[in-house]
Amino acid sequence: MKRRQFIQTAAIGAAASAVAAPAIAQSSPEVKWRLTSSFPKSLDTIYGGAEYMAKQVSEMTDGKFQIQVFAAGEIVPALQALDATQNGTVEACHTVSYYYVGKDPTFAIAASVPFGLNARQQNSWLFQGGGNELFNEFYKKYSVIGVPCGNTGTQMGGWFRKEIKTSADLNGLKMRIGGIAGQVLQKLGTVPQQIGGGDIYPALEKGTIDAAEWVGPYDDEKLGFNKVAPYYYYPGWWEGGPTVHAFFNQEKFNALPKHYQSILTNACVNANTWMQARYDMQNPGALKRLVGAGVQLRPFPQEVMEACLKASNELYAEISAKNEDFKKAINAMVAYRNEEYLWFQVAEFTFDNFMIRARARG
Repeated sequence: MKRRQFIQTAAIGAAASAVAAPAIAQSSPEVKWRLTSSFPKSLDTIYGGAEYMAKQVSEMTDGKFQIQVFAAGEIVPALQALDATQNGTVEACHTVSYYYVGKDPTFAIAASVPFGLNARQQNSWLFQGGGNELFNEFYKKYSVIGVPCGNTGTQMGGWFRKEIKTSADLNGLKMRIGGIAGQVLQKLGTVPQQIGGGDIYPALEKGTIDAAEWVGPYDDEKLGFNKVAPYYYYPGWWEGGPTVHAFFNQEKFNALPKHYQSILTNACVNANTWMQARYDMQNPGALKRLVGAGVQLRPFPQEVMEACLKASNELYAEISAKNEDFKKAINAMVAYRNEEYLWFQVAEFTFDNFMIRARARG
């Protein structure tokens, strides 16, 4: 290349770089957010979902977008995570929306309601069936944007200090269970208690409560519930596939560059898959250890399940009669559930049923 041509080419390249560099810098600013979790650090999978999401965001922005994760109680108590995000104390939170039924029972449907969707169906509804759009329209009232950021899969029915033989045994029982599920059990005489994860063990140990539900074998073993309540029931009919959400302050989210918004959303979707896969890996071993240590593993009797289903449907009708947002969301969920089970009974259920029986035969 001739010397003059080389100099001209280099000059053009330098000029282009001079123009491009500031533009890139402007579109990828340094952003530092704080996120408060509703979970203690000891629960490495459900708490870890937020850490995983934050790590993904950092890696996808070359460290330009940093999200610092705080455990429950470090900034605000576990059940005030959404409030802190709404009022701008923090930019984001990682929580379960059914904790906030006191604001509006519609919050529960976005996570899980009794006899709702399993995890596969929940993800299908939220990501492909219009669920996310429906709820984010609702969340505008609270100045937040929600994105699924974890799922535990179907949960366990919880730990009981006494055996449950009929629905009458639920009458008078003080149980750590929140949200809509607590209201359902209240119809059967149960006294629901809303208690953060880290406070459940001492409440059970002292006898302040008679029963408690949390997540499943892996987390429950970590929290030591088997030491203070011998009966472990299944399934958690109130949480067939509960979504854990990341909520973002609406103003802060909208102020992000568009590609940061996309990165943040995709990091949440990755964490959603990560959490459920990790629980599916961890729960089998934990369940075997618990049973090996003497835990009494019991299914809820059919009569109890039927009574709870009846109470759930009654409650949904009562709330729908006075809350249009709830009515719209629960009707959409029920319609989606009915279609999904039309399909699941054909392939998923028959396959799983056969393989479970085959395993039992050895």
